[in-house]
Amino acid sequence: MVKAVIFDLDGVLVTTDELHFAAWKTLAERIGIKNFTRADNARQRGVSRMASLEVVLEKSDREFSDEEKTALAEEKNKMYVESLSALSRSDVLPGAFEFIEYIKSKGIKAAVGSASKNTPLILEKTGLADKFDAVSCGLDTVRSKPDPEVFLTAAKKLGVDPCRCAVIEDSNAGIEAAKAGGMYAVAVGAAEHAPKADISVGSLESLYKAMDIFA
Repeated sequence: MVKAVIFDLDGVLVTTDELHFAAWKTLAERIGIKNFTRADNARQRGVSRMASLEVVLEKSDREFSDEEKTALAEEKNKMYVESLSALSRSDVLPGAFEFIEYIKSKGIKAAVGSASKNTPLILEKTGLADKFDAVSCGLDTVRSKPDPEVFLTAAKKLGVDPCRCAVIEDSNAGIEAAKAGGMYAVAVGAAEHAPKADISVGSLESLYKAMDIFA
């Protein structure tokens, strides 16, 4: 029986994809990369900031030092954080609040497991901050998905055995991380039909209508 649900953040609870894409594209163009696309942006889903930067730099002919990479990642993050000022409760995806309320009414714990270091800010801006029993994010971890560290950290904070946790993810890397951590994996959105997922649904809202898996 599931004792806890661990939610990815971007693409599962809130939608900030366009903000990420705009910031990465602006950075790419500043360093001479004119062909950063939405397909490239999709490859950044679920992974760390530095791993996302490497997706951008693959399109450059020049080599960047570690110091330059760190500075570029910080530059992108500054642009992204500035754009977060406009976030509100309206950016929470359909079904999210209802789903969280449902599982908590059943005594199931809820946590966030995200690679983003901006997780606390996003949760605060969207009115989700007080909805979770634990938050695990890039501030707590050093290894990015598909490594299971972020989910195992969430399970530890919750005090729940990983095999009693269900992870809801919208990226293949996140699904792989959940399975690597010995957890039940629910694929939503962009990860729908991920081969390693235990179940797949179109959205959190549709999952809310199929609650029997958490009964």
